Amino acid sequence: MRIQSLCLLLSVMIFQQANAQDSSLLKMMNDSMSAHPHTDYVTGTFKAMYIVNMQTVEGPARGALNFEIQHRFGKLNDGAYNFFGLDNATLRLGLDYGLTDRLVIGIGRSSFLKTFDGYLKYKLIRQGASGGSPFTVSLLGTIDNYTQQDATKPYLDATYRTSYTVQALIARKMSRTLSIEITPTYLHFNLVPGIADKNDVFAIPVGARMKISKRMSINAEYDYMPDNQLVSVTRHNSFSLGWDIETGGHVFQLIFTNSQSMLTSQYVAQTPGNWGNGDIYFGFNISRAFNISKRAKGKVAQP
Repeated sequence: MRIQSLCLLLSVMIFQQANAQDSSLLKMMNDSMSAHPHTDYVTGTFKAMYIVNMQTVEGPARGALNFEIQHRFGKLNDGAYNFFGLDNATLRLGLDYGLTDRLVIGIGRSSFLKTFDGYLKYKLIRQGASGGSPFTVSLLGTIDNYTQQDATKPYLDATYRTSYTVQALIARKMSRTLSIEITPTYLHFNLVPGIADKNDVFAIPVGARMKISKRMSINAEYDYMPDNQLVSVTRHNSFSLGWDIETGGHVFQLIFTNSQSMLTSQYVAQTPGNWGNGDIYFGFNISRAFNISKRAKGKVAQP
């Protein structure tokens, strides 16, 4: 009887000790979760990779491929003989691939000056839906090289024809309908038009998207470059308007801009067109996403 009583007493003591340890473990887990809460991130800041000409913070998800067609006709003031610019066209074809959900690699070929380009883009910071960072920040590095021959300058090799761009894409989704992006930009040209021009150029493009329906939005973009950097050529700041239409698998953008080129080094620093003179190019962007990896299934575009 004494042995039974002793066994019962020991069982009660062990049970109470186990309960105390379970409570301590549960408290530690709760404290850990409180110290490192789950963060929800804002999605769909922009619905395409381009506001108009300027890249957005968005990119394909890991294993997804984006095919981009960018098309600009001639100037509207070319008159009826050239069908108001529709007889002429500039085209860029681009491929963008998600190496990870944050890292994107892209290549492209533009008919403007027969230019090849390549870039890397990394999403450094994501905007929090409730708390956390108020902005999404992506870093973008681009290199482009034009190959169009110039009979008056046969000495120009690939080094002289190359330029580099570094950008910080800083965006905020202000509401369900409005998103804004500002992009501090550094440009380096290996060759500039004149000795008074600077090889290193700075600019501050800004853009915005206003959603007007479930599948449509109006976009605007202004690429400001301070004066006294490129002074030997006639240039104007690029200003562009766009109308985005989502059609499920792709986004279709109708565009009006004073820039014929679609590459940063060219439309920021080398836009001769002036809206006031009717130097307006009508065009469009079409982006189509493909899941080419099993990992990309169900997540075509990165939020």
